[in-house]
Amino acid sequence: MTNELMARRQAVLGPNVPTFYDNPVHLVRGSGVWAWDMDGNKYLDCYNNVPHVGHCHPHVVAAISEQAATLNTHTRYLHDGIVSYGERLTAKFQMELDQVIMVCSGSEANDIALRMAQAMTGKVGIISTDNTYHGNTMAVSQLSSRKPPIGGYAAHVRHVPAPDTLRPVGGSFANQAEAFAKEIQKAIDDLEAAGHGFSGFLFCPTFANEGLPDLPQNFMRPAERVIKAAGGVLISDEVQPGFGRSGGTWWGHDWLGLSPDVVTLGKPMANGHPVAAVVARSEVMSAFRNAFGYFNTFGGNPVSCAAAAATLDVIEQDNLVENARIIGGEFLERLAQISHSSIASLRGRGLFVALELEKDGEADERLAAHVVEYARNHGMLMGRTGRNRNILKLRPPMPFCSADTECATHILADAFAVDVT
Repeated sequence: MTNELMARRQAVLGPNVPTFYDNPVHLVRGSGVWAWDMDGNKYLDCYNNVPHVGHCHPHVVAAISEQAATLNTHTRYLHDGIVSYGERLTAKFQMELDQVIMVCSGSEANDIALRMAQAMTGKVGIISTDNTYHGNTMAVSQLSSRKPPIGGYAAHVRHVPAPDTLRPVGGSFANQAEAFAKEIQKAIDDLEAAGHGFSGFLFCPTFANEGLPDLPQNFMRPAERVIKAAGGVLISDEVQPGFGRSGGTWWGHDWLGLSPDVVTLGKPMANGHPVAAVVARSEVMSAFRNAFGYFNTFGGNPVSCAAAAATLDVIEQDNLVENARIIGGEFLERLAQISHSSIASLRGRGLFVALELEKDGEADERLAAHVVEYARNHGMLMGRTGRNRNILKLRPPMPFCSADTECATHILADAFAVDVT
């Protein structure tokens, strides 16, 4: 059945459409932190941040169903949903971040953020790290390091070395923050000298696709000073760390003590319904609105707003931000009990955990691939990331509990116990 579906999929979707795992999982149902395949096999979901408050949460499902049965249209008509949700959402941010555009994906949100930086500065140069991902549009794909664009990166784009736990920028963990800021300053100077000018810096506050490096809370302060001194726009991509995943704070930039000009949101925002947003300071929003005639047909429609509002309800009512802090800490403690010579670093922030694997000083991609496949075959979904795909990534739905961390740790311990030499 799986082979037949894969053949049909490739025929209609084309070649090289990615799937996870050597033996792809054919999921048919989800509930909470669990998902089931077509054969009835049950999987603990330690990967997906899209079902942020749990697969098929009944409160979110009911809100979508009720609104879909009432009205769905676009935002050139007035409706209460987008205004009420916008008020609730912006109240979660620092006071200066007070206006919002709703869209359908994180890629769209980041694309708008780049245009906001251009509108605010009158310049086009943009900087990101050299081991990142911010989406699929023509503009943001220029920042992503997975596959270089055809023809090479655009002349107005600069990449700076990504922060790293084992191989810090500048060669020293203690001095990495200053070294990172100096690399940004070099890129700014280069953009200005080339005539592009510097419009902004786009980054994920957990550096998630860079491998979730272990960084101090003050890490970005020197970089923030450099960016703002140059008149640039600081853009925080909260698609992965946002809505409490970092634990204790709603947003990753708050954990870092930063004051971004623009924040982008996506995946977890409406628990699987395609909703994303850009939150910005009012002067940045004004500059963007005056420079671009932007409208998004589906962004902020009544059903999407109902889904997003219901997701906020659950996060608040179930105290999931604090749950991420507490359970994330327990998860790290349990995982620290796993002993293996290739575990070079265990780190995490809230319900976002990484194990970096190395053997003889080199990335142990083979072991990382084995662990992910073993987990899949023994009832757990997880992934890997990093420049060399040797960093195990665990990013479960927010209702994760102590029993779930125990189950996940047992599966991982068994995976590491298998000799793959």
